[in-house]
Amino acid sequence: MPVPGPSPAQSSLPAAAARFGAHGHGRGADAVTVGKPALPTGPALPFGPAAAPPTHPAPDAPPVPGGGPGGDLVAEPARGAAAATATPNPALERIMRGPSGVGTAGLFFTPRQTPPAAPPPEAPAPPPAAEGRPIPGLYHHPVPEPDPARVAEVSRRIKRWALDEVEAYPPEWEDQFDGFSVGRYMVACHPDAPTVDHLMIATRLMVAENVVDDCYCEDHGGSPVGLGGRLLLAHTALDPVHTTPEYEPKWAQTLLSDAPRRSYRSAMEYFTRAATPSQADRFRHDMARLHMGYLAEAAWAETKYVPEVSEYLAMRQFNNFRPCPTITDTVGGYELPAELHAMPAMQRVIALAGNATTIANDLYSYTKELESPGMHLNLPVVIAQREGLSDKEAYLKAVEVHNDLMHAFEAAAAELAVSCPDPRVVRFLRGVAVWVDGNHYWHQTNTYRYSLPDFW
Repeated sequence: MPVPGPSPAQSSLPAAAARFGAHGHGRGADAVTVGKPALPTGPALPFGPAAAPPTHPAPDAPPVPGGGPGGDLVAEPARGAAAATATPNPALERIMRGPSGVGTAGLFFTPRQTPPAAPPPEAPAPPPAAEGRPIPGLYHHPVPEPDPARVAEVSRRIKRWALDEVEAYPPEWEDQFDGFSVGRYMVACHPDAPTVDHLMIATRLMVAENVVDDCYCEDHGGSPVGLGGRLLLAHTALDPVHTTPEYEPKWAQTLLSDAPRRSYRSAMEYFTRAATPSQADRFRHDMARLHMGYLAEAAWAETKYVPEVSEYLAMRQFNNFRPCPTITDTVGGYELPAELHAMPAMQRVIALAGNATTIANDLYSYTKELESPGMHLNLPVVIAQREGLSDKEAYLKAVEVHNDLMHAFEAAAAELAVSCPDPRVVRFLRGVAVWVDGNHYWHQTNTYRYSLPDFW
């Protein structure tokens, strides 16, 4: 299967402190605080003294300057980098280049640059900076290495938030937190984020979602038993309960009762400071979809039911990455209006992006999940069980399913760009496509978490 070239190059911001901040395990001398502050240190709780309501930027507002929820960072001019090569069809290539023409310059936070000439055939290609190799035959687009200065700064800030603000993980899980490489992940997925503050919006939400998954569903004490009640109460940290004065304080106190709810609450507070009400409501809807997918998988685990392949793929449309690319406009510092986001054609693009990236996760995490206790559902396992194939045959068929979803995603995005050439639509489609590529990059290169089966 031919693999097209890199996605659009990523922008660059100035270097910041490269080391993580001082938590009890060796914090650098540049630490701002000494010791662990009392919780909560983030945004105000939804009870107690009234706080000033957050302001929301206009849809086409300029980037948020330094001093936002994530701290200060002064931007410098971006540097040029490698350009994208051809994609499967001209319309998709147009999406990846971004909008062009009169009046569209303001849709870019860094100047568009002429792609550099290709090196002569005899020039050796530089070795990749990241480890890992892609799954043979998996359709994907390689991306440039994420900006190391941004990766270092996002990594420093997110660790300080996770350890000090919300106590998301105990000290003994620190190696797993570091191995997740969430800073590299989010910088790769959001190269158009105008500031590190914008990147931190996505990074906190990503960590919070993984805390919920680990603690409620899987790796660290999770269980299908009673999951519905836990998820419902955690969801109220994203979608507040409107109840009577007698019971509201007790509910609000529960938002600090465990790591998942503390993480959801704080990450959502930061998100809503930067998002419009429409963007925030869109995200809550997609998180409800995610939680419904969690519950379907939990129900099958409780009854030891192996779903049909079609049933499994239906579940994976809900239990998937959809909440992440759907906020690409917020992280990019603009808004895709609700009426454009809600178009059936746009909803199909977003759903296919989530489905394809989630099957990629099934494939890269296959060996990791086989080593976990019990039977862990993923697409190769379900295909093997339901269609009577060997492990290798089922895995290779799952690769084909992924590729079909990727091609469908790209075709749907290209069709929408042609039928609705609104620059905001094209920009959003480009952001989703780059997120898909960055998500694959992180899976491919995260050798701490993933290794490939020996099927080739």
